Amino acid sequence: MYSCGPTVYWYQHIGNLRTYIFSDILKRVLTYNGYKVKHVMNITDVGHLTSDADTGEDKIEVAAQKEKKAVEDIINYYWKIFREDFKKLNISEPDIWCRATEHIKEQIELIKTLEKKGYTYRTSDGIYFDTSKVKDYGKLAKLNVENLEPGKRVAIKEKKNPTDFALWKFSAVPGKRQQEWPSPWGIGFPGWHIECSAMSMKYLGEHFDIHTGGEDHIPVHHTNEIAQSEAATGKKFVNYWLHGAFLLFKGEKVSKSKGGLYTISELEKMGFVPLAFRYLCLTAHYRSQLDFSLDNLSNAQNAYNRIKRIISELKNDGKINEFYLMKFEKAINYDLDMPKALSIAWNLLRDEKAEGKYKTLVKMDGIFGLSLFKKEEIIISEEIKLLVEEREKARKEKNWKKADEIRRKINELGWQIDDTKEGPKIRKA
Repeated sequence: MYSCGPTVYWYQHIGNLRTYIFSDILKRVLTYNGYKVKHVMNITDVGHLTSDADTGEDKIEVAAQKEKKAVEDIINYYWKIFREDFKKLNISEPDIWCRATEHIKEQIELIKTLEKKGYTYRTSDGIYFDTSKVKDYGKLAKLNVENLEPGKRVAIKEKKNPTDFALWKFSAVPGKRQQEWPSPWGIGFPGWHIECSAMSMKYLGEHFDIHTGGEDHIPVHHTNEIAQSEAATGKKFVNYWLHGAFLLFKGEKVSKSKGGLYTISELEKMGFVPLAFRYLCLTAHYRSQLDFSLDNLSNAQNAYNRIKRIISELKNDGKINEFYLMKFEKAINYDLDMPKALSIAWNLLRDEKAEGKYKTLVKMDGIFGLSLFKKEEIIISEEIKLLVEEREKARKEKNWKKADEIRRKINELGWQIDDTKEGPKIRKA
């Protein structure tokens, strides 16, 4: 299984992270079913230009100039943050991380193979793949290539066809870029698409099972991966292509121009726990676009806190509830139907006659990845402690109005207070 990883020039926003949650769920379901999964994910640390039309500047180089740092520092910093987000969201890391800059040799060899087979041509700015030589080009995206007007997808310039793409780009001024390499065609750097083909085939072979990514990868990146890989090997490249749908904000894809482009760290600063976002992602099918709002996330966090609270009170009777587990397995194996699986877990919790809740939900959480059974240390601030003491004093003095006012204030600060025989108990709302 190969997953398209991040271009590490900036923080990954929650729209990106939804796709990685989906691929994590897929891997968990495959493992649950007894498959041994070899998972590879790339790190794009060169060659991803600001336009899919092979124009503009390299995003990594631009970030380094903007932040006045070495490219390596930019890459290491944003990759580190990305992996921290994985940990916060309970996304398991791949078996192999592969960086594009560490596989230049493999990319050059793949381009040489394509050149020998007559699929390439040279322009003033690079070596390009001739898509007209692939009869079924665009089959993944169902592209109507004949009716694709020049300029609709790319500026044609020296290209033979509007869909042709760069395999190797020449440095405009050799020595100016931080990242450039010698090649049989001149000093430069690889195109974005060739990176994934070269690295996936190195670690998984010329033909493998599953390739994942976001739905935005379908029309260009994954279409081009298929074309160059199958042209080079003469074999089917991948058995199954699975794509996660967009996260929407106000009805449109989350983006810098439209808004909703939060990072996990920004959401944490607002008081949200990262796994509340994972819970929200489970409420929609991975192939369905999901509307994001802070209200929706707040509702997801409330539901997440509620399910954890109910589970914390369960007793382990040592049994498995086969009825609910069978329904759950049917849902997850029906194209990863997580909304249905989540509703089955809730139905089990609400079923007063059901046995085996504890062990069955442990198995379910192995797929959800929500850490539902993890006991978290709750740190109560001094402010809350003082309010609780003040409320107890008011209650002893039978000043019920003041006690109720303090309770409301405690609730507004995100806490609940339960009056018990042993005294007041504090918990997160």
